[in-house]
Amino acid sequence: MRVRSLMLAAAGAALIAPTAPTAPTGAAPPPEAGHERAGYGGPSAGNVPRAGGAADARKTPGPGKVRATELLAAVRDCAPVSNDRFSSDDGEPADIEVCGRREAVFWKADLDIDCDGRPGRHCNEHTDPLFCDTTAFQQSDGRQLSAERLPYVVVPGPSHRWNHQEHDVRRGTVAAVIHGDRVRYAVVGDIGPDDIIGEGSYALARNLGMRPDPKGGGAASGVTYILFKGSGASPIESPGAAEAQGERLARELVGRG
Repeated sequence: MRVRSLMLAAAGAALIAPTAPTAPTGAAPPPEAGHERAGYGGPSAGNVPRAGGAADARKTPGPGKVRATELLAAVRDCAPVSNDRFSSDDGEPADIEVCGRREAVFWKADLDIDCDGRPGRHCNEHTDPLFCDTTAFQQSDGRQLSAERLPYVVVPGPSHRWNHQEHDVRRGTVAAVIHGDRVRYAVVGDIGPDDIIGEGSYALARNLGMRPDPKGGGAASGVTYILFKGSGASPIESPGAAEAQGERLARELVGRG
């Protein structure tokens, strides 16, 4: 069960200073694709990725792209950097650790759909009972992020468990998100409850081939999140900027940089 983010725009601004504004790119929304969450060793649930087809073929990593297997091997061993564990959902056991290495922090969880931010056709108060029209961080033009257009991940609010700011994770930090054999790049775009982890935007779930319905889509388990320390897509609302920087950082992480 997804819970509403506890940190909204004002809270996000107070926690993390925004980067200098730059002109938005006006990136168009990515093509339609398909959500739910889980922790280490958590049970899988019955969310089935959409059937393959021409769109899937276009998204298959090319020879030069960093593969899911390479990234998963690079983060196979967990050196915990969180002081306590997180739950995948409200009421679930706390069994998810945030792990770290010099270049990145990472965790394995589920993926619940965050549909918050600028209202659209798929993300609004009618499609999402927990819809909130603000995100912790905003676009370079001051508008709220669009969960429908922008692949973003949600980080837990700072607490005794873990403070993302202390690990050089902030607004626009670039993330590689892996599900199955797919690698997709995103940015840190919202802040959630301080005891729950494993959430991404409608656009991120769609790009990963999940059902992006905020009422039960996503993935119940098996999603790996890798956040590259000190990175930052500019402007934050550009999926292309996140992908270009993410691919470069992923190559460095797996030793192909």
